[in-house]
Amino acid sequence: MDIYEEALKMHRQHQGKISVESKVDIKDSKDLSLAYSPGVAEPCREIASDKDKSYEYTARGNLVAVVSSGTAVLGLGNIGPEAALPVMEGKAVLFKKFAGVDAFPLCVKSTDPDEIVNFVKMLEPTFAGINLEDIAAPDCFYIEERLKQETEMAIFHDDQHGTAIVAYAGLLNALKIVSKKLNNCQLVVNGAGASATATVKLLIQAGLKEENIIICDSLGIIHEDRQGGLTEAKKELAQLSNPNNIDGNLAAAVQGADIFLGLSVGEVLKPEMVESMAKDPVIFALANPTPEIDPELAFQAGAKIVATGRSDYPNQINNVLAFPGVLKGALLVRAKEINEEMKLAAARAIAGFIEEIKPEKIVPDPFKPGVAGEVALATAEAALETGVARIQLTRDKMLEILEEDTF
Repeated sequence: MDIYEEALKMHRQHQGKISVESKVDIKDSKDLSLAYSPGVAEPCREIASDKDKSYEYTARGNLVAVVSSGTAVLGLGNIGPEAALPVMEGKAVLFKKFAGVDAFPLCVKSTDPDEIVNFVKMLEPTFAGINLEDIAAPDCFYIEERLKQETEMAIFHDDQHGTAIVAYAGLLNALKIVSKKLNNCQLVVNGAGASATATVKLLIQAGLKEENIIICDSLGIIHEDRQGGLTEAKKELAQLSNPNNIDGNLAAAVQGADIFLGLSVGEVLKPEMVESMAKDPVIFALANPTPEIDPELAFQAGAKIVATGRSDYPNQINNVLAFPGVLKGALLVRAKEINEEMKLAAARAIAGFIEEIKPEKIVPDPFKPGVAGEVALATAEAALETGVARIQLTRDKMLEILEEDTF
């Protein structure tokens, strides 16, 4: 039985992956009176007089909605909201497993971005955070920005920011091994979708110079003077990179580059391209299921460090290292947004979790206890420092809360 058959059997056997469990027992009439009528009226009255008390008397403070339109699911594309539901259930499981966050999947039967925004806005009385998932670009950018502006929930689009955070964490450690500084590196990005856009922006925030960035799509190098194939999103990428309007294909782009970041399709980076890069190149070939280059071929061509998106190779750039802890940290201090400083702090926490960095060990194992807690703490502290936290907690208090959680 292969992995797909086994997964299908598991999903059918359990009829999905999530269920709702009560935190309290209802074993007699007294319990019923406390959990429901008449006792439940008292927390209702308290919340009616102060809406923020909903964080004390309900599950809201630790509750995230995983929202998807099903328009860009994994490597499957636009398969619709019903078919996206297994993925969103899985995301809810990961939130609970890795960060103790209660999450619920909500797949929306609409591809209209304004309808999706309005739907999510109406969830605010129930949820403290929103994880947008598998929504196609450019709608994902528009939806996220409007929700950040029009709600006080912590909004996180994992396809963008989860990838960006873990990629930056991996680069932090990879560059230590090759004795290079990010602000002096030449970066080539292959792919111009949501994850590429977010990663480029985060790396610029971290110190990468725009003049040292070249971004390619299927038509070649992106620049402002290119004729054809420039969507609004790609025009923005052109403004963030390649100020000298260098033209050409991927082979031309990677010559002399220190870092290749692939967020595209398999087998587009050839060994001779790696050979043309700077000494000790760092290759992040993150396309799934087939990387932009096979790691063995990359090493044979001179790569010093290779990371992929796959679990069967070393250095998996896995979003599960980021999103559970980031949302946990945001919820901890009731952050009204997840800003760039919080993402950078999360990345540094992930990178710093490894005691001994090695070429084959630049990111931690997501199953190693404590990763999500470190990310949550760093994220929450950054929220406090940047003024987006709505409650003030000391570091000791945050550690106490995190230690009490069972993840």
